[in-house]
Amino acid sequence: MRGCCESAGEGEAVSQRLPNWLIPAAPKRPQLERLGRQLDAMGLHTVCQSARCPNVGECFGRGTATFMILGNSCTRDCRFCAVERGEPQPPDPDEPRRLAEAAAMLKLQHVVLTSVTRDDLADGGAGQFAAAIGAIRELLPAARVEVLVPDFRGSREALCTVVDAAPDILNHNVETVARLYPEVRPQADYGRSLELLRRAGRMRPLRFAQGSPEVLTKSGLMVGFGEAEDEVVAVLRDLRRAGVAAVTIGQYLQPTRSHLPVVEYVFPARFEAYADAARTMGFRYVMSGPLVRSSYHAGELIGAGTPGDR
Repeated sequence: MRGCCESAGEGEAVSQRLPNWLIPAAPKRPQLERLGRQLDAMGLHTVCQSARCPNVGECFGRGTATFMILGNSCTRDCRFCAVERGEPQPPDPDEPRRLAEAAAMLKLQHVVLTSVTRDDLADGGAGQFAAAIGAIRELLPAARVEVLVPDFRGSREALCTVVDAAPDILNHNVETVARLYPEVRPQADYGRSLELLRRAGRMRPLRFAQGSPEVLTKSGLMVGFGEAEDEVVAVLRDLRRAGVAAVTIGQYLQPTRSHLPVVEYVFPARFEAYADAARTMGFRYVMSGPLVRSSYHAGELIGAGTPGDR
């Protein structure tokens, strides 16, 4: 009989009994519930809750969260993601102010915000990202701001809107290897995501003088969908060629029975090997591990970093 930590055959799910390295720390229940109530009262969403992140207990217990703007209903139906697909509401013009106030309340030094995908909006929600960045800058001028953006259907104008608001880090996750896009991300395109990252790394906010630093770009992917090791290395190589400076790699976990099953629980040693490969390629910041998510310890990753040129 195959153990729960070994690879399954093509298209076959492994046991959902988690290996010990995938069991998150027990949440600090009072802090978890208190922060959840505070954010609910402010009319804010977090990807921690909506995407059923396994680290929500740890992060909420530390007083951190990844804000999710533009509502709680997504116009796409990625088969790995727990965020619900549905008919979204119009953007809330007061949301950026409330988000900035929540970040100030939590005394965040590194603010991470993402969104649902809004293919129904002409700008894909880029204007709301820009407004949220501006509101955070006003209340927390010393904080770093990291945005995790959708692909904006390849719109250069939408990307320019976000970059011109001057986030410190622009993140866009490729999520998986190119071969698995039709199964994992049927409404996305691997080449389009790489092009967004390539463009973002070459753009400079218009408010800054010529010669200002380029936007630091970041991306991430999950493993356990049935990809081969050399395919993961190929994704890392593609990201590095696109100028991406920071990368995260984590284990896919099935959020509900209606989502894609886990094909493999990847051993920690392989995550270490992926991290070594990324550093050798020249990534400046690398985080790779079973419970790593794109926003997990984001401030520590960029603040301290993992040198890519050792």
